[in-house]
Amino acid sequence: MMAEAAPPAIAIAAGGRRVQATRVLLAAAVLLAFAALLSLSVGPAGITLASLPRVIGAWLGVSADSETAREQLVLIDIRLPRTLLALFVGASLAVAGAMMQGLFRNPLADPGLIGVSSGAALAAVATIALGNGIAAPVLRPLGVYALPVAAFFGGAITTLALVGFAGRHGRLMIGTLLLAGVALAAFTGALTGLIAYLSNDRELRDLTLWSMGSLGGASWTKVLAVLPFAALTLFLTPRLVRALNGFLLGEAEAFHLGIEVEKAKRTIVVASAASVGAAVAVSGIIGFVGLVVPHIVRILAGPDHRVVLPGSALIGAAMVLLADVAARMVIRPAEVPIGIVMAAIGAPVFLHLVTKRGIGGTE
Repeated sequence: MMAEAAPPAIAIAAGGRRVQATRVLLAAAVLLAFAALLSLSVGPAGITLASLPRVIGAWLGVSADSETAREQLVLIDIRLPRTLLALFVGASLAVAGAMMQGLFRNPLADPGLIGVSSGAALAAVATIALGNGIAAPVLRPLGVYALPVAAFFGGAITTLALVGFAGRHGRLMIGTLLLAGVALAAFTGALTGLIAYLSNDRELRDLTLWSMGSLGGASWTKVLAVLPFAALTLFLTPRLVRALNGFLLGEAEAFHLGIEVEKAKRTIVVASAASVGAAVAVSGIIGFVGLVVPHIVRILAGPDHRVVLPGSALIGAAMVLLADVAARMVIRPAEVPIGIVMAAIGAPVFLHLVTKRGIGGTE
């Protein structure tokens, strides 16, 4: 009788998980929509979405005056690109964190674990400190693209170095990758500190503010710059779900399930590096998103990456949007660096997960 009852029980449990996953994704989508509307509506200028019909009318040539021009500047040229960048940064960091945790089968893994963030930060810091000096002939032709391009290539070079260190006979050694990432993060951090030490007061202030994370320089130029990376993430992520679910069982089990283990590992590393490098390039370093958000999704909906990846993208984007709104409004018209806001939010949440949920424990 137990054998006959088992299949219906399993089916009921699976159906319950699907319903719960659907509810989580719908709730995350609603949260993201609310956060996006709030980001577009709130700011020190006092302009809300109620001005949008007038802005649209000005576009269509129905009406145009100085006040409408100001509203268009704030809503379309300042807040909208900032909202889109916050959405991209939050989703990229959260998805990269989910992929890293799935790859390492370690709930404490995050995008900074393999040193990509540190490599991107080193390149950006060097650009800020040397952009008006010895590196000026190379960087000046890039104009506003200089910092994003430098940060992306810093992350890409770090990734290539990691793959070189961890690759053995056509295989990517996960343990070596982790240790090499820690070593490279320490090395690039030391170089970043040396550059900061040798910088003058103006450069040191710029470096400090950039390292705290900010979306204050958002523009349509930066939105267009990250579009290829957003498209790459959207293209690769659905194709990695089966491999990440297989890695939950172990590499040997994933291989027996027909997954090309080595190809999948390299694709996950490259996709994570591209996402994190592009995010760091446009926002600076923002912590805790890739570490905390995947935990929240797993607690609410389970470990299936068919839910974890899209859920992480939605909640990560919403979290960064809400943190950016708080950064703009706490001491308006000035801004608090978004990295400080995220640390203030993420650290207590992470401590709760560690102490109440036992994450990282040995039991």
